[in-house]
Formats: sequence, structure tokens, C-alpha cells
Amino acid sequence: MPKSPTTAKKDEIKKYSNQLIESKNIIFRGAPGTGKTHLAKSIAAYIVSDGKVRKYEELNDEQKSRVGFVQFHPSYDYTDFVEGIRPTTADDGNMKFELKDGIFKTFVDAAITNYESTLSSDAFKKEKMIDMAIKKFLDEVDFDTTKYYTTKTKNEFYITNVDNKNIYISIPNNATIKNLTIKIDRIKRLLKDDKMFTEVKELVEFFNQKYHIQENSYELPLYQKIKGYMDYNHDEETQNYMNQNKKIELSHKKPLPYIFIIDEINRGDISKIFGELFFSIDPGYRGKEGSVFTQYANMHEEPNQKFYIPDNVYIIGTMNDIDRSIDSFDFAMRRRFRFIELKANDCTKILEELNDQNLKNEATQRLKDLNEAIKNTEDLNENYQIGAAYFLKLKELNFDELWTDCLEPLLKEYVQGTYNEKENMRRFAKAYRFTKELDTEE
Repeated sequence: MPKSPTTAKKDEIKKYSNQLIESKNIIFRGAPGTGKTHLAKSIAAYIVSDGKVRKYEELNDEQKSRVGFVQFHPSYDYTDFVEGIRPTTADDGNMKFELKDGIFKTFVDAAITNYESTLSSDAFKKEKMIDMAIKKFLDEVDFDTTKYYTTKTKNEFYITNVDNKNIYISIPNNATIKNLTIKIDRIKRLLKDDKMFTEVKELVEFFNQKYHIQENSYELPLYQKIKGYMDYNHDEETQNYMNQNKKIELSHKKPLPYIFIIDEINRGDISKIFGELFFSIDPGYRGKEGSVFTQYANMHEEPNQKFYIPDNVYIIGTMNDIDRSIDSFDFAMRRRFRFIELKANDCTKILEELNDQNLKNEATQRLKDLNEAIKNTEDLNENYQIGAAYFLKLKELNFDELWTDCLEPLLKEYVQGTYNEKENMRRFAKAYRFTKELDTEE
């Protein structure tokens, strides 16, 4: 007994999901309208939901945070994708330039945090204890009022604000710098270490810095304050917190999957966008053994810190075979992806979304006849065929409107400049069964 279209589609998503897990990086290639982007999102939803969901829209917020998406274009570059210098406004209102992470590096950093915090249940427990200590400390902060002091000079400072990543402080008696931003992640890294830090020079050494920076003087007392809260991790409040998160702990015994989708991957200058990450995304060099210095490493707070792609990151690219920019797709990048072709005549299951059976049958037949005409046209081939996704527009358009507004302009691009351009267009229209009178001018 043949499988129903719905069951067949589920099996397809499961098959492609397994291929992605095995290969780490895949690219869906094929004619326009074959549903490559839609399929990529379905696979991402299936994987991050552990097989429970096949539609991105049905994911919860946490699951959606583990699916990244970007569309490449000719002007897209390394600074957008990995990191680069961006203008920002200083506290005094003047413009300044800061090093900012791009969309992919930000996404991968989240995956690294998950990967490194889930290597063992002990590491997870410590992470939760640190989070609880920071939360308890910040809950008791009286902004702009409570005084804190540096350990050596006893210079006073105040906490003015906090967010998910930073603690903002003011230093009224400092002659040169009145405001500083302390990164919470750096304090977390100190708290994860079993050593008790008592001097600023120990922080300089811990972070592999070449010299002391202003932030070190204020990181140390904040670290020591929060460290004190960890000594009370067996109090009732913390114990209740840990008990409530036992289920989370169990689910974090292995890293969670993070799926990054690059739509129209071949439209960007791959070498310019990925840079040294060519090496790191290779399935054979995932993890810390594939660590690299980024192009702006000398501007990092820790210049010796390297960047890597963890094993729980998976990349899906999509590309149209007929896009002229495919010719410039980097061969080094080709070796790092598994290419999967989606053929136009194999994607008619997409039309199941048309609820009207008669409409679906007619759309399927017109699509088949048009693609046969395209395949048999000189200088064209199966790569130029039309995917079924175009016919989903029949939810809003009739067949004639679909031809004039969507299909005809695309097909004209295919045959533009050929000696029998008009004759080819007539054949396409006839195969599609376009009902209006055709242009007869020569």
C-alpha cells in the first residue's frame, strides 16, 4: 500500500535530518520554486524539537533561539557574518567605533556556551550555582547608591545598570574614566575556576592579557562579592532552585543542536564572508582542535583567544542552480558541504497545501507539461524547470494571473537573447495552457 503524501513528507524530513546530522553541513540545490528554504526550516524545526515538530512556526521561543537564518547577497561580507568595526554612541554622546560580533559568531557563541556547559552534570550544576549567585547579588544591588571599592586603591564605584551581558558602573573620583562596562561572561569564567583570585595581576594572567586594563580593577571586587554568594549555595532558596531545574539538568547531559540556515548561499562572496572559518566549519575540524584566530583577534580583550565551531552546530545552505553566481562558488567551500539536489518534478508534494483537489490536480498537470517543454528547449535543461512552490500562489491568484505575473517574466529571462525567443515563449504558454491570445508579432 503506497504511503500517504503526509507520511511521505514526514519520512523525507526525517531522511534529510539524518543526512544533516551525519554530514554537519549540507546544501540543497535545484531549480527555483522547489521548496529548498521551506524544507531547510522544516528540518531545523524537526531537529531542535527532537522530532516533535516539523513547522518552524510551532517551535517555542527557546527552540527558535537555536535556529539561525541569513540570506546572502553580493554586498554581504565578513563584518556582517563574523565580526567587524561598527559605529556606536559613547556615554558622552560622541560617536565611537567598537568591535561587534556578526550574526554567525553570535549564534555560534550561544552554541559553544551550551556545548561547554553540558559536558557533565557537575559542570551544569556549577553553571546554575553561578547563575544563582549572580542573580542574588544583582537583586540586592541598589543602583547608584551602594558603594563598592577596588581592592587595592579603595577607589569607590557604583553600579548604574545591568543587562544580560554587562554590568555598567560609574567611577565618580576617577580623573580619566567616569564610566566602564564590565562583562558578566568574564566574571562567570572567573567563578568557574576553582582558584580564589585576590589580586588584579592574577586576572591579567588568567585572561592571557599582555597588560593590565582598567576593567580588571573593577572585575576583581565584583567577582569577590558574587563569589561570597556562592558560599551560601545550600540555603533554602538555592536548593529549591536546583530542585526545580532537575529536569533541565537531565536534558542537558548532551549538547543541544543549533541549526544555522544560509539562504541563497552562492549569491555572496564566500571567501570574503567566511574568511578563516573555511577551516573551522569543516566537519573534520570541529571543536577546539579547529580553533582559529579571527581577523580582528588583536582587538579582542583577550588577543590570544581563538574561535571554533562546536559539534552541535549544523549548517544548511540553499542555492538555485541557474543563478549565475554559482560559477564563483568557492571550491574549498564545496568540499565542506554535502550537496543534495531537489528536482522540480519530485517536489509536487508541496501542492498538498492546496486544499482543493481539482485545483491541485490541474496545477500538477500544468506544472508537468510546462517543465517538459522547458527541458526540451535548446540551451535549457532540467535546472531551468519550475518548482511547485510557485503554484502555491494559486491560493490568491488564478492560473492566468500566475502565468502573467510570476511565470512568464521568469521564463523570458531564460530565453532572452536567443534567436527563437518568441517561439519558445509560445511553446511554454501552450504547454501551460495559458488561455489568452498569444502575441503573434515577429
